[in-house]
Amino acid sequence: MTPSRDISRLLEIMAALRTPATGCPWHLEQDFATIAPYTIEEAYEVADAIARGDLEDLRDELGDLLLQVVFHARMAEEQKAFSFGDVVEAITRKMIRRHPHVFADKDVRPTRSDVKGAWERIKSEEKAERAASRSTEQARHMGLLSGVKVGQPALARALELQRKASTVGFDWNDPRAVLHKIREEADEIEAALDRGDTGELAEETGDLMFAVVNLARHFGADPELVLRGTNAKFERRFGYIERSLESQGRSLNGASLEEMDALWNEAKGGT
Repeated sequence: MTPSRDISRLLEIMAALRTPATGCPWHLEQDFATIAPYTIEEAYEVADAIARGDLEDLRDELGDLLLQVVFHARMAEEQKAFSFGDVVEAITRKMIRRHPHVFADKDVRPTRSDVKGAWERIKSEEKAERAASRSTEQARHMGLLSGVKVGQPALARALELQRKASTVGFDWNDPRAVLHKIREEADEIEAALDRGDTGELAEETGDLMFAVVNLARHFGADPELVLRGTNAKFERRFGYIERSLESQGRSLNGASLEEMDALWNEAKGGT
């Protein structure tokens, strides 16, 4: 089987990998749940390539992400649920519906705020339609937060849960109140440390992280991007420690914590 620019070849490859008896044993063992973590990982690698400005790598990572879509669609087709073509049709229908100013009312030139308002209104209509298609019992349990996807990364989901709750006034009005909550959670972690309760420590640490996400939201900062920036800063400073020790003919394993901490403080002065 040869490579191709045609999506049909990729679909054929996945079908071959999933064919019983002649396919790949690993691919045949997988299901939606086991593949989902890879799907999330590939999405992050796409974002990483963009952050690095590496367009060649971005091309490859987008291919890996597309493979995840094809993989899920193939498993759904095997269960006679839907096919890759159904996925494409669903998203094209959604994009046309959500952009009436482009595909319908071409004489209208809306502002950015008009477009955002229409987008949210159409999304709400779609959500209502999906809820109506469910059973009465299911619909009864559709609360304000039910639309926040469970499969999102925890950081992004925490942010979206807080945003949703804030739409009905369940929110702090002052960022300093959030900062007070952070200090309160830190005190609870210290109390759990004193008690040696590892289960409580984990729970309180989660509460602290949730509160920090809330603080970032109040400043209009994306906690994911903020943390990415801090990660990059940590890498730069730790790299300085490594290079400094190497210039002395030494390694990290041969350095004391005090020495590494001193080099860290030197790195802070320059980054």
